[in-house]
Amino acid sequence: MSIHDIPVHTLSGEPSSLGSLRGKALLVVNVASRCGLTPQYAGLERLQERYGAAGFSVVGFPCNQFAGQEPGTAEEIAAFCSATYGVTFPLFEKVDVNGPDRHPLYAELVSHPDAEGEAGDVKWNFEKFLVAPSGEVVARFRPATDPEDESVVKAIEAVLP
Repeated sequence: MSIHDIPVHTLSGEPSSLGSLRGKALLVVNVASRCGLTPQYAGLERLQERYGAAGFSVVGFPCNQFAGQEPGTAEEIAAFCSATYGVTFPLFEKVDVNGPDRHPLYAELVSHPDAEGEAGDVKWNFEKFLVAPSGEVVARFRPATDPEDESVVKAIEAVLP
């Protein structure tokens, strides 16, 4: 099954998939609104603005598994992202990225290694997975890597359709 075909739900709870984004480069990120890394939303939104018209999208999945840093409801998350960071990229349902209830999307994503060759569990909020337009995971960036870091930007530019 392609990453594009894995069932997900929108932030508002509607059944969906990443299929509507097939053919675009995607940066899939587990996000949280009460994390020290939350300001990365600003960089993610700048990437969306910079590359959105070129066939790119950030895709956010709220996650409350790391120190309870995303406790909000879907409505609270949407309001926070819009009001605080002007987020225009798609946000999907709150998911588990690790453990026995790991979402199937993340079961696929975490099998891909980072630049040091380490695969496995997501380390913290704002871990980033770059997916090529074909649906292949091509890069993984750990949480501390800024979304606008040169390594992320070069990787995105390399897979734009």
